[in-house]
Amino acid sequence: MIAMALAGCSQRGEIDPTGGIVAVRSACPAAAVPAQTGDITLFDPAGSTDARAIDVVANITNLRSTCADGEQLYTEATFTVNARRSDASAARQVTLPYYSAVVRGGNAVVAKRVGQVVLDFPAGQYRASANARAGSYVNKAAATLPGPIQAMITQKRKAGDADAAIDPFAQPDVKAALQRTSFELLVGFNLTQDQLRYNATR
Repeated sequence: MIAMALAGCSQRGEIDPTGGIVAVRSACPAAAVPAQTGDITLFDPAGSTDARAIDVVANITNLRSTCADGEQLYTEATFTVNARRSDASAARQVTLPYYSAVVRGGNAVVAKRVGQVVLDFPAGQYRASANARAGSYVNKAAATLPGPIQAMITQKRKAGDADAAIDPFAQPDVKAALQRTSFELLVGFNLTQDQLRYNATR
């Protein structure tokens, strides 16, 4: 037996009194860094991709998110940008662009913002770090499964019943509803096409 908590912000799963597993589905968007956008490489000269021309390398780490419940679910993500430069002879400030996007159903971007994180390298220092944040609002009603779908998923089934072996999550209408009500807050560097190509092919 599988029972699900289907509304509200994240909670811990636990063992059901019947011995089944409680799986928790949060209405709050999950925060993540998409593949190939979690790091950025700057070159000097800018048009080069030669290893000897690498100027600054930075990556996003320690992504964490919190969610405030209400009619509008507010998710705030915080993260750290760590960077390393090749020439530490003088003090330098580097500004890197990052984006935050709300994605629905795994592929539909419903909102996007671009921000900047500023890294300060003191003279003689090769490394620098900075903290940044991003936020999103999602309508709770849009992120909550309809009552009939919840009932299909949480319906108790006994061994021997005709529907006992049927996985409710395999039903087309349940799968469609899960996709429609799933939101993510994605954070990454706002890369140019050349930078994205470099990350994908290096």
